[in-house]
Formats: sequence, structure tokens, C-alpha cells
Amino acid sequence: MTAVPETIAAISTPPGRGGIGIVRVSGPGCAGVALGVLGRAPLPRRAHLHAFRDVQGGTIDYGLALYFPAPHSYTGEDVLELHGHGGPVVMDLLLARVLELGARTATPGEFTQRAFLNDKLDLAQAEAIADLIDSGSAQAARAAVRSLDGAFSSQVRELAEAVLNLRLWVEAAIDFPEEEIDFLADRGLAERMSDLRARFTELDTTARQGALLRDGLTLVIAGRPNAGKSSLLNRLAGYDAAIVTAAPGTTRDVLRERIEIDGLPVHVLDTAGLRSGADEVEQEGIRRAEREIARADRVLFVVDAADTEAVAGLASDLAALPGSTPATVVVNKIDRIAAPARVEAGDPPRVHLSAATGAGLELLRTHLKQCVSYATPGEGTLSARRRHLDALRRARSHVEAAERLLSERRGGELVAQELSDSQQALGEITGEVSSDELLGRIFASFCIGK
Repeated sequence: MTAVPETIAAISTPPGRGGIGIVRVSGPGCAGVALGVLGRAPLPRRAHLHAFRDVQGGTIDYGLALYFPAPHSYTGEDVLELHGHGGPVVMDLLLARVLELGARTATPGEFTQRAFLNDKLDLAQAEAIADLIDSGSAQAARAAVRSLDGAFSSQVRELAEAVLNLRLWVEAAIDFPEEEIDFLADRGLAERMSDLRARFTELDTTARQGALLRDGLTLVIAGRPNAGKSSLLNRLAGYDAAIVTAAPGTTRDVLRERIEIDGLPVHVLDTAGLRSGADEVEQEGIRRAEREIARADRVLFVVDAADTEAVAGLASDLAALPGSTPATVVVNKIDRIAAPARVEAGDPPRVHLSAATGAGLELLRTHLKQCVSYATPGEGTLSARRRHLDALRRARSHVEAAERLLSERRGGELVAQELSDSQQALGEITGEVSSDELLGRIFASFCIGK
């Protein structure tokens, strides 16, 4: 017997003071809540002006009530929205009244989780809602909307359908063992395997662009004191985010700024100069710098082009960096040595620039995009997450294993199993294959009220 879902409620607008605040209610108890707060059930999908009443009949607020009966609602259940004035005290009083009438406080993402469980959207679409809310650029927002519309899910399902069709072909060979070798050696099957790999590559490229739009790139600016690290941060940010002085050790803590490069969110961290013999406070700053370096996506190691000692010690400075984070050497202050702005290939690559004048800054931006294979988002860009990339990687590896087994003329059962595993991995993206642990982890990252 299926349990009747509880009625949940939450404030769906951001905390703080605003013109409008919304309390959202979902579940079978909406009619009772409407009767207790409004005195009657509002007509479906029509905005009604009401006084919102407390238990004694006093007025909490005046506002609009909207009722969406199941299944034509966001969650697929009865939904009631109470739109009042957006003061935190008013919203808390209104929510408390709704809870008195039998609802319970919703957990983070529970409204969207119910929409997923009631087949109003799939898991990738549900995640796109959170990505749309958290989008850090116009390009990221557009990509999230495309995934919310189902474009990403549609491509994943088409890929899963192609895998299924191959699997049916192979399993047909298993059903006729006397013909299996010839059946599996069919040239058409090998060509379809090759075409499937190409489709995986195309979707993986699109998803990686989407993941970059969502997660961005974390850069740590590191180097010796007075190399021009804070000046570079200010130049990238476009304003004086960090204090710049001639005194070494001015930066003691980690400074964080967020910038965009053609829609790519970049989280830039300026850190204390790396040197020995620093005082206790500066040493703590250096420890924090090393911690951020170890977990960044890339390090911009700044060296003063006019400092011959720093240039000579560059190799040892790079070797002393913690972790294995890839680095780019930024040869700064080229305005002092009349060197041209340029990018040198190598390991690590070098970008020559002047943070003081801005010369070479565009070369650095282009270099950073190339480091992560980022292309300016187009109409086909979709929002994606790291878990989607992992699932695509596993699905593709199973297809490649199936293709390898096929070329080795191995049994069809092994090929069919690899294709089945590929389907399973693709199903994880849309939620057709999911676990309670995965769902809990995904929806826990949502805001309460969504």
C-alpha cells in the first residue's frame, strides 16, 4: 500500500527584506491549509486577494493566494502559494500558521524532489533548476534553461536508445548460437559501434563545456613577494580589489575575486608571497596559500621579469609548489625590460605581460581558455555537472570494451553485458537508474523552498 505523502511547506523567497515573500505548500493537506489561512479554498490557477488569518482569526498579512490542484502543478501534487509582503517576521508568522495546520517544514530541494518522483521532470532537468538559480553568467543561465527544457536529457536518451539497439542486435546473435560468429562479424555492426563512439565524443564535448560554465575555473596567483600578484588580480578584476604597495608581504591572507572570460566563470585567488624567513602572521598566510594551490585547477606563478634572482630560481620555486596542480608561469613587468607580450609553449607554458599597463592580458585570457578547452558558448551549449561527465565516461568505456571484445571475436554474452552496463550508466544521468543516496546528495544542495 502506497503511503500518503506528507504536506510540506517552506518560504520560497530569499531570506531578508523584500517587496514580496512567498510561502509554498505542497501535498494533500493544501485544502486544509487554505481553509485555515484563507477561510476557503481558492479557485484553481487564479490569483485571489485574501487576508491571511492566524488561529484566533486575526490578520497576519494581506496578499495573493494561488492554488494549483494535482497533477497540474510544479510538484505534481496539490500546491498552494501564499504571496505576502516580504518581511522576515511576516513570512515567519505565515509559515508558522501553515505548520500549525498540519504541514511540516520542507527539506532542501524537497519540492523539486517530489516533482522528479512524480515524473514532472527527470533528474538532469531537476539539477538544471538548481544550476539556473546558481548561474554566474548569462551564458550559464541560457545553458541551464536549455537543459531544463530537456535538450540534454533528450540527447542522453537518444544515445541510450542507440546502445539498446546494438544490444538487441547482439542478443539476437546469442539466440542463434550456430550463427553467432558470422552475425557478430557483420561489418554493419562494427560501423554502428564506431558511429556510437563518435556520438559519445560529441556529447562529452558539449557536456564538458556545460560543466565549465557551471563550475568555472579556480586560479591561484602565487609567486615571490613583490612579483606583481596583487596587481595582476586587480587587472583581471578590473578594479583595485587588493592593496598594492612596494613593501614585500603586503598580502597576508587569501583574497578572492570572481571574473568572467567570455562567459567562463573564473575564481581568482591572490595569495601571500612565498618566501622563507617571514614573520608568524605571514607564515600563516603562506600556509593558506599552499593549501589553496594544492586544490586549485591551475596556478598562475608570477615572476618579476626584471628580478634576475627570481628568474634564476624559477625552476626550484616551481618544484617546491605543493600538490600536482598544473601551472602557468606569468612573466610580469615586461614594461621594465622592453620585452614583447607573448606566449611561450613548454612545460609549464609562459605568458609574458605587464599587470601595470595591461599589455599581454588578452594573451593570458586566451591561454586560460585553451588550458580547459573552453569555447565561447553557442546555441547548443547545455548545463552539465561533474557526475554527468563521470557517467558519460563510464558509458563510453563500456561501449569501447564491447567494441574491443567484438574485434577479438569473443562471445556475444560479454559484448551484450558491456552494452547493458553502458545503458545503466546513461540512465544515472536522467534518473532512470538512481539510488536513494544519490538523490539525497543531489537534492540536499538545493535551497529550501525549491
